[in-house]
Order: sequence, then C-alpha cells, then structure tokens
Amino acid sequence: MNTRQHFTFSDLEHWLNERRVTEIECLVPDLTGVARGKILPRQKFTEDRGMRLPEAVVAMGVTGEFPEEGPYYDVINPTDRDMHLRPDPATVRIVPWATDPTAQVIHDCYDKDGKMVPFAPRSVLRRVCDLYAAEGWKPIVAPELEFYLVARNTDPDMPLKPPIGRSGRAETSRQAYSIDAVNEFDPLFEDVYSYCEQMELNVDTLIHEIGAGQMEINFFHDHPLQLADEVFFFKRTLREAAMRHNMFATFMAKPIAGEPGSAMHIHQSIVDASGQNIFSNPDGTASKAFYWYIGGLQKYIPSAMALFAPYVNSYRRLSRFTAAPINIQWGTDNRTVGIRSPVASPAARRIENRVIGADANPYVALAATLACGYLGMKHQIEPTPECKGDAYLGDYQLPRSLGEALEKLRNEKALAEVLGESFVTVYTEIKEIEYAEFMKVISPWEREHLLLHV
Repeated sequence: MNTRQHFTFSDLEHWLNERRVTEIECLVPDLTGVARGKILPRQKFTEDRGMRLPEAVVAMGVTGEFPEEGPYYDVINPTDRDMHLRPDPATVRIVPWATDPTAQVIHDCYDKDGKMVPFAPRSVLRRVCDLYAAEGWKPIVAPELEFYLVARNTDPDMPLKPPIGRSGRAETSRQAYSIDAVNEFDPLFEDVYSYCEQMELNVDTLIHEIGAGQMEINFFHDHPLQLADEVFFFKRTLREAAMRHNMFATFMAKPIAGEPGSAMHIHQSIVDASGQNIFSNPDGTASKAFYWYIGGLQKYIPSAMALFAPYVNSYRRLSRFTAAPINIQWGTDNRTVGIRSPVASPAARRIENRVIGADANPYVALAATLACGYLGMKHQIEPTPECKGDAYLGDYQLPRSLGEALEKLRNEKALAEVLGESFVTVYTEIKEIEYAEFMKVISPWEREHLLLHV
C-alpha cells in the first residue's frame, strides 16, 4: 500500500531533504502514458511548487502530431495556452538510475482558474473516482501487466526477436510459468526489483508468460489512482533497466507475429464506507451490485475499446484462441471469457477485465473500466447468463479495428458523461490522426500478396 498517500508539501520537503535530492523530474502523463515535463533544480521546484506547460502536451498522439482543424480545437485553445501543473506530494519517488540524487514527482493539470484540465488522463481517473466517492463507494484494483523482452532493434523494418539470456541462447519455444526461463534474465530482474524497492513500488509476483521472452508482473491491490501511478512508473523503470542490459522491454499489444499478445488484466472490486466488499452479501453469496457491475462491463466495453485497445496494433492481439478475449462473455474461473470472476472468498470477490491491452494508458484504462462498472450499478444492468464453456467458440463481440472502435466511442453518450465529453473529443480526434498516419504505411503483407496478384 502507498504509505505516502496523505503526504503534504511539508512532508515532501522533509522527504527530499532526507535524501539530499538536488534535481526533480516534474512529470505529467500524456494520452499515451508517456512522461512529459521538465527537470528542475531542487530550489526552483521548492519555490514554484509547480510549472507550466502548453495544454496540448497532454493531448497529442504517439506520433507527436496534432489535428489541423475540427472538434479538437473546440476543447484545445488554438492560442496554445498554458496549463498550471501542481505536484502531487504522494507520488514522489527517487530516480534510482540517476547519477546525482534525483526525485520524480507526478503533477496534476489545472487551468488558470484552478480547475482541473478535463482531458488530462490523471484528471479523467480522478473524475471517475469522485463519482464513486459520491456514492459512498471506494474502488480497489490490482493490475496484471504483461510485457516482452526483446533483442535491441534499431531498424523498425526488421521483426523483433527474443533477447539472449545468461545461457547465450534466445528462447525459441513456449515457456509458460518456467522458473528457469525467468532466471535466464536474473541480472535484469535483480535490477528491476532493486529499482522498484527504492521507488517503493508495490510489485508482487513475476512470472514467465506464454510467449518467447514474455513476462508478467502483478501489483498489490490499492486505490486506482495509486495503481495507475505505479504502472506508469513501472513501465518507465523496466524500459530503463532493460536498455542497461542491452535489450528492450515493450508493452506493445502484439509485438511479435505468431506469439501471444500482451494484456493488462485489471482485477476490480468495490468497498463501502465500512470497508465491506459490496460484491458479496452478508451470507457470502454474490450481490446484485456484483452482477450489475458485470452487466455494465458487458454493455459498455465494446464502446470503450478504443480506450482499452488504443492503437492499430492492439487489435492484432484480440483474435480467437490466442489467450486474448474476443467477446464480452463472463464466467467464474474461466480464462476464455473477457470478464472473469476468479475463485475467491466473499471478502475478496472481484471481477477481472481481461480485454485491456498492455499498451493502454493505465489512467485511461482504469477510468474506463470503472466507468463501465459504475454505469452498470447505477442503471442496474443485468448481465447475460454465465458462460461455463469455451468462449472462443462464440461470436466476436468486440470491435475488430481502431476505426470501428472510435466510431463506437463517439456514439456512446453515457460513457462520455462519466469520462467527460471534452476528454472523449480530444482522445478520438487524436486517435483519428494516428490511424491516418498508419494508413500511409504499406506493409510487407501487401507487397507479398498484392503486388503481382491483383
């Protein structure tokens, strides 16, 4: 659990003094989950308690492009005005790989009138958590984050390959849950765990997943904002550690053809003011809120797919018999469905959203899955009957492309009301730009099969 959850600025100054910090990395997560911001000397950080950045910094795509016109500019001021960024003292962490004592602090985005910038990812998650708080509910989440280790690759035209481990050989076969396969990368993971310990990240289990070079890290359960911060920090940390060991770490949803994709499964439950899990009745049976939450996920996940699967690559993962869901069926202890209820005690009853990709922005993904469940409970949406067989034998119920997903998101007014209309506008406009950029690229498949045959 986050022991600095109620840090004040006074606590923050004491924390920085204890560690003799001389520089501060002032971070703000953008729409893709990339860390934007500035590096400030300690004294200037203390004097200013914040910084300014253009508001479009958190509202651009993975290519760094912006729309030239359209609804985007109904939200983003064309004069390129500043946001006022305020540090969240609870997020302060040391930067373990820095040469000089350096801290990193996540900032929230405000306008000149002191209102939160509604399209900043952290603002969106705060907005959804506030809706839960207004009902007397507190969401608890625990992400399971998959990723691939790959050999260094500086040529984007070349396919990715598994890295070389301690044995001097790369993996060529499936090694699910293999201890020895994880031990191949012991030097790297020793650094990762050391970095996480210094940063007070609450990582739990590390396992080898199905794919060659594919791993999974689990996080202890906590409040959504704290967990989104931890995933944000962990992605940055793992990439840094991997490069120091002459390899890359990637959270692409489908980085290697023929291998399973990477997900960010999110376990979620809700407790009331007394700390009781509202998914369970006093007698231990599943409550109406449990079923309504599932009903909300089933109804709104298809419209939220652009938030759970944010890139063209994301949809390569979601195919039949590839350890990724293709529909919104739900079931108990069933990994073929999109919405799984793990076997657990009544106090730990929870729901696992298995649709979300590892490439999703953790703030956006958590906000979206909680929004779906919130709408389910508020509108008492009943789920379909439980799937007790192989859900892969059923029909596709999810969008098959980013274009289709964006259309569904634009047309779902209930989600926009919960997440914020300005956020949905900015997000969909940015994703259209990314999709248009992708469509300019001709793939090897097209050259191979179309060049001389059509």
